[in-house]
Parts: sequence; C-alpha cells; structure tokens
Amino acid sequence: MRSMSGSRRNSGSSLVSSSSASSNLSHLEEDTWILWGRIVNEWDEWRRKKDKLLKELIRKGIPHHFRAIVWQLLGNATDMPVKNQYSELLKMSSPCEKLIRRDIARTYPEHEFFKGQDSLGQEVLFNVMKAYSLVDREVGYCQGSAFIVGLLLMQMPEEEAFCVFVRLMQEYRLRELFKPTMAELGLCIYQFEYLLQEQLPELNVHFRSQSFHTSMYASSWFLTLFLTFLPMPVATRIFDIFMYEGLEIIFRVGMAILQYNQTDLIQLDMEGMSQHFQKLIPHQFDSCPDKLILRAYQVKYNPKRMKKLRTENRLLKQRIETLEKYTEQFVTGLQTQLEQSRLQEAELLGALKEMQDKVLDLEKRSSSLPDENNVAQLQDELKLVKLRELETLHSFREMQDTVTELNQRWQLHMSKGGGGGGHWKESPKKNALNELQEKLMGVRLREAQAQAELREVKLQNQIHSKLIGRHEVESAAMQERLQQLAGQNKGLQSQLTEMKRKRAELDCKSKEEVMAVRLREADSMAAMAELRQKIAELEIQKEEGLIQGQLNHSDSRQYITQLRDQIGELKNEVTHISCLTVILQTLLSRATYGSEFIHFHTFLFVGTGPPRGNGTHNPGVASAMLHQLSHMGPPPTHTHTPVKALVSGVSLAIETQLCKSHPLVLFVFL
Repeated sequence: MRSMSGSRRNSGSSLVSSSSASSNLSHLEEDTWILWGRIVNEWDEWRRKKDKLLKELIRKGIPHHFRAIVWQLLGNATDMPVKNQYSELLKMSSPCEKLIRRDIARTYPEHEFFKGQDSLGQEVLFNVMKAYSLVDREVGYCQGSAFIVGLLLMQMPEEEAFCVFVRLMQEYRLRELFKPTMAELGLCIYQFEYLLQEQLPELNVHFRSQSFHTSMYASSWFLTLFLTFLPMPVATRIFDIFMYEGLEIIFRVGMAILQYNQTDLIQLDMEGMSQHFQKLIPHQFDSCPDKLILRAYQVKYNPKRMKKLRTENRLLKQRIETLEKYTEQFVTGLQTQLEQSRLQEAELLGALKEMQDKVLDLEKRSSSLPDENNVAQLQDELKLVKLRELETLHSFREMQDTVTELNQRWQLHMSKGGGGGGHWKESPKKNALNELQEKLMGVRLREAQAQAELREVKLQNQIHSKLIGRHEVESAAMQERLQQLAGQNKGLQSQLTEMKRKRAELDCKSKEEVMAVRLREADSMAAMAELRQKIAELEIQKEEGLIQGQLNHSDSRQYITQLRDQIGELKNEVTHISCLTVILQTLLSRATYGSEFIHFHTFLFVGTGPPRGNGTHNPGVASAMLHQLSHMGPPPTHTHTPVKALVSGVSLAIETQLCKSHPLVLFVFL
C-alpha cells in the first residue's frame, strides 16, 4: 500500500490523471479497486500461484490508478541501482541533447502535459531521454522512443519512468529495435510478413501488386507500440498487455487490424490505402477497445514458428554478411583494375594529343614549302637560263670566228703591203691599223664580259638546281613523316577504342559475376536453413512420438531408426552444400584480375507458392540448379599470367522455402 499511496501522491504529474475515486463508485469499481489493491500487496504470490488469472485481468485492462505501480512490478523496476544515478546523470552533458530538444515538441503535441514550450512535461521528458542516452551510449537517442517515455511520464514521476524505460530497453527487445542498425526491426517486419502471407494471402498479393511494403505502415507499430497510431486509451490497453507478454501483442493487434480492414483495403490503390491507414483505421475501436483485444487473441500465433523464423533470419543475415565481405574484396579488385585501365586510357589520350600536335606542326611547315606549281615555274626558268646560256655560247663562238677571220685578213694584208709598199702612203696604213686594234680590243672586252655573264649564269643555275633538289628531298621526307604520323594516329585511336570496349566488357562481367555469386550464396544459405529446419522438425516429431506414447515398443524403434536415417541424409546434404559454398569462396579468393576472368555458368529456375503447413514445399517453390562446377587450374606463377577457370561437372539441386511474394530473394532488414 506504500507504493499505492506514493502513486497517488505523484498523480499530479501524471498526464492521464483522472479524478480520484469518489463516493459514487459502483460496486464493480469498488471490487476492482479492492482486487487490484490485493494483487499489488501480494504480488509475488500472484505471480507464482495465480499467473493465469493475472494474465486475464491484465488483458481486461489495469485500472488507471494502479498502472504506475503495476508497470513497475511487471518490469521488475521497483529497486534498480540506476535510479540512484539519475540525479548525477542530469548534471552531465550528452551529445544527443540537440536532437532530443528538436523532437520534444513533436511528442504528444496535443496533450496538455506536453503542450507549450518549456512546459513541465517537455522538461521531464528531456531529462529522461538525456539520462538514458548517457547510460546506453551505443543506442543514444532514437526517434520513437520519446513516445514510450512520454506514456510512462503520464503515469509516474520521472525517476520511476527512467527505471521502467531502462528495463524495457534491456528486457523487452526494445534496445535491439532502437540500435543504429535496427536489425530487430527488420526481423519483426520479416516475421510479420510471414504471418500476413500465411493468414491473409489475398491482401498480401494486393499489397505487393501496389508496391505497398510492410515497412510503410508497420514500422511505427513496433517502434512506438501503437502509441502514434491508435488513440491513447486503446494504445494504453495494448501497453498493459505488452508489459506482461512482450512484442507478441504487437503482432496480434497488427494482424487483427488487417483482418478487420481486409475487404476495404483490397479495393483501394496505394494512395487510398495510405489514407485509410492514416484517417479511418485509428478511430475504428475508440468506443470499444475490448473488441480489438478480443480480435487480437483470435489471431493464430505460433511462438515456435516465430522462433524458427528468427533463427532462419539470423543464419541468412550471417551468410549475407560473409558474402558481402567476399563480394567487397572482389569488387575492390575490379575497381583497381578499372582505375588502371583508366590511367592507361589517359596515357593513350595524351600520346594521341601529342601526335596530333606534331601532325599539325608538320602540316604548317609543309604549307610554307614551295608547292608543285612553284617547282614547275622554277624548272621553266632554269630551262630559259640554259637556253640563254646556249645563245651566249653561240654568240661567243661567232665572235671568236670573226676575230680569227680579221686576224687572217690582217695577216694577209700585211703580207701584201710589205711587197708593194711604194703604192701606199704611211699615214693611211697607221690609221687602218689603229682602227683594227680598237675593234680587236672592243671584241675582246665583249668576250670577257660575255664570259663573266656566262659564269654568273652557271653559278645561278647550280644554286637553283641544289635548291630544287633540297626542296624535293624535304618534301618527300615530310610526306613520308606525315604518312607515318597518320598511321600512328589511327593506331592510337584503334587502341583507345579497344580499351573502351574492354573496360565496358569488364564492367559488365564484374556486375554479372557479383550477381551470380550473390544468387548462389543466397540459394545455398536458404537451402541450409531449410535442411536445418527439417532436422529440427524431425527431432521434435521424434520427441513428441516418444512422450505421447503413440508408438509401441517395436514400431518406435523402427520409426526412430527411420528418423535417424533421414536426419543423417539431411546432414549429409548440409555438408554437401557447405562444401560447395567453400569451393565457390575458394574460386573467388584464387581469382586474379587480368585479361580473363572465372566464368560461372548458372541456370536458375524460379517458381512461386507459399510453403505448406507441414513444412514441405509446393512444386512451384523456387529451386536452383548449379551446373558445371569442377576442376580449376593451379594458381598462376606470375602475376601477368591470365587466370582461367572452367567450372563443370557437378550439379546441385536446392529447393528453397521462400515467401510467396519473394520467389528468389529473402527479405532481411539490415
């Protein structure tokens, strides 16, 4: 009763504090008050001896004035050491304070206790969230947890609310829900999808056809325990049961809501379903929360099956993480090779640009040289010069002939003049001689001038001939160089095109290899999980057969022998699959990245259809066959030796139990 009086004293800080019991209480209310008072005072005895009756009473609803103490008792949070640390935690600073301040105004904004900035409700909510972020630094603060703390603060002081919240995070799987990876939320969504597929297959098909994923409407159900989805009185009733039974009530209420609205939801599209979830569903059970609770406990819920789903999800997650590590290494190698190809491409582009610059320079130099027309003109001028030279030589010879003739005539004249000198006078002879001498000197001068001109013409002729020859040689060399550069340019362009093609092929091959490896790993992991599940089911069947005494002594031995044989065969299949997985991983690890790659030829045959209730599969369930897996050559001795691996010879048939909406890929929330 001390805790009851304490709860009453603290009722002033409660958000859902209604007026205290008056003298006009009915007999039923008085009986309920007395009953719950006795339960609180005799709590340990009720938990030991009257647990079923206590469960029924909690499902009918805990009276408001008893919620604070009953929640603390249910969570075993009455005497926690962390309560003494609360005041010290408030004096410390938390790295999450800004995030908490930002979200406080969004927590129950219409409720009187939290309405208004710097209100008492917002202050104590900030204190509790800050204290927990310091106690559990891995989780820190996560959106959604403030609504749970707010509900606790509506019922009890902040120290008690802090202790209950710490217990909820540690013992009720809420801590896993609010971790940064949110792995537990992914598992809950996976389990809920299984229930939806099994119990409401038509609605599940409709959701898939409209791309209305489970996480779009069910994530807040698990993170806030329906506190942001349903009205406060209904959500509080669900929280009562959650404190006693855990997350099972969340699965049951969620399935009950979908069953109740299945007919309406099937007729709506994606936008219509979103509006239906936001506006209509939350207020369907305002007047009668018991109706929703009753429907929730009519939902089929198998704890063993949910535990198996948890195990399967964990195994698949581990396999996928392992596969991602190997895939990451493989992709890193491909990226390295791609970078090298890009560097080579850049080098080739630089060389190509350099060659193009040289070609442009040679073209400019070639344009400055005399063209064919200029060469022809120079050749014509050379011919004219040679003609003039011939004419000059001819004139010179004529002059020489004239001088020779004059000399002969002069000699003849002198010989005649010596015999009959008396007939001529002396002065005319002298005059004629002088005249002839002058003519001779003039002829000689002209001859010397003609010879000088001839030498000059010959010199110019030689210069022009050498210049023309040099130009012809340079023109031929430049033409040859230009042809070589053009050929090199074409070669570089072809190499560049080939490099681009190889890089595209490399990207395509890497994507195909990664996808093939992931598909094979997913199939192998699913098959191993299925075989382990079959082994567990056979062991359970063996134990149930022995306990219930359904078999006589002789039949039980034979039946147990058959079960052991089946278990042995299944274990052999598991070992076989494990060996194949190791082979695949070995192939990946031994592959070096060169001009060739290891090719895995995989043929996938995919069917659909949910698993049967007895654990076997329909013929349409997805199956995969891996062909051509055998010898691989020894590892290369040099890094430049291309690796070749031909996988052939071994085939493995794996039948995988998958969701109806996921014929090939299992959903795992990472």
